[in-house]
Amino acid sequence: MKHWYRTVGAVALATLLANANAQIVIGQTAGVTGPVGATVKEAIEGARLIIDSVNAKGGLKGEQIELITLDDRFDVKQAAENARILIQDKNAVALFMTRGTPHTEAILPLLQTHDLALVAPSTGAMLLHSPVNRHVFNVRSSYQREAEKAIEHLHTLGIGRIAVVHVDDSFGRDGLEGATKGFLKAGIKAAAVVKADRNKPDFTAIVPAIVQANAQAVIWIGTGQAVSDGVKALRAAGSAAQVVTLSNNASGGFIKLLGTASRGVIVTQVFPNERSFSYRFVQEALALAKEKGVKELSPAMLEGFAAGKVLVEALRRAGPKPTREKVLAALEKMERYDLGGLEVGYGPADHTGLDFADLSIIGLDGKFKR
Repeated sequence: MKHWYRTVGAVALATLLANANAQIVIGQTAGVTGPVGATVKEAIEGARLIIDSVNAKGGLKGEQIELITLDDRFDVKQAAENARILIQDKNAVALFMTRGTPHTEAILPLLQTHDLALVAPSTGAMLLHSPVNRHVFNVRSSYQREAEKAIEHLHTLGIGRIAVVHVDDSFGRDGLEGATKGFLKAGIKAAAVVKADRNKPDFTAIVPAIVQANAQAVIWIGTGQAVSDGVKALRAAGSAAQVVTLSNNASGGFIKLLGTASRGVIVTQVFPNERSFSYRFVQEALALAKEKGVKELSPAMLEGFAAGKVLVEALRRAGPKPTREKVLAALEKMERYDLGGLEVGYGPADHTGLDFADLSIIGLDGKFKR
């Protein structure tokens, strides 16, 4: 299949050879290419830090972890087909870090049919949090929590005219619902609510709606490519409105897409500052990155690293030769797991993971500032 992007976890020749017949197969479908490719690649790189480290030390009880990533190009139908291949043909014991709300939604029936877990979907969709899905184990916070916090923050700054631009799919509607909660708490109404086509957003209609509403700020819910193009179009129209986007765009790749328009854009975050030494798991990620010659982390890399830690812990608790049933049972019993300063836990009534939400702003140096 053309769109394979295989993650092999080691540097030593012996480990590479072992991976050719890996005992533990983990499957992932994500848009390695396409509009979310930059962020996806960074998240995978973050997950590799912990997976490669474990494999380089001999694996889990001598068993290597092989992460097989199929590129779905951020296409919903391809994501579902990739998941089918990973489950039925590649015999994955779990799926890992899918990308996109409608894409993950399309995979849910396969999880039910084949009774296996999805660990750390890289989406904060509320449909993955409530009602609790037995097969989905979130690590990051929800988009609704992020959007709500963004509205609260803007309101505390005295900004009352806030527009919302959202992609017209389940991801966009989810973010809009969170923003609506924020508006209600703040006692204000949206200056404008504008839908955007997921594949071809029409900025000639979107931008004038924002300008005509005299918006002081815009919550822009969409892919990195769509939001970056939108910000540039907004600035070209002469609007200085504060732009806020969600953590799906918390990557160095997104900053590069923005180019000279990046300064001052606010991005919500679902993990602590990637340069914060007060968190042990950030210290661990930085140390492993340094070993690989990676000078600094991005928020997307840190999300991938945290997701990888939860996956590895679940496999460890599943015991030798983990099966789908053993991995699912291990996750269901993971009531408390310390990532290294942040605690993740799952129970019958809660698969939320973390409830951490913060804000960052892109500075003059092209880096996220807290």
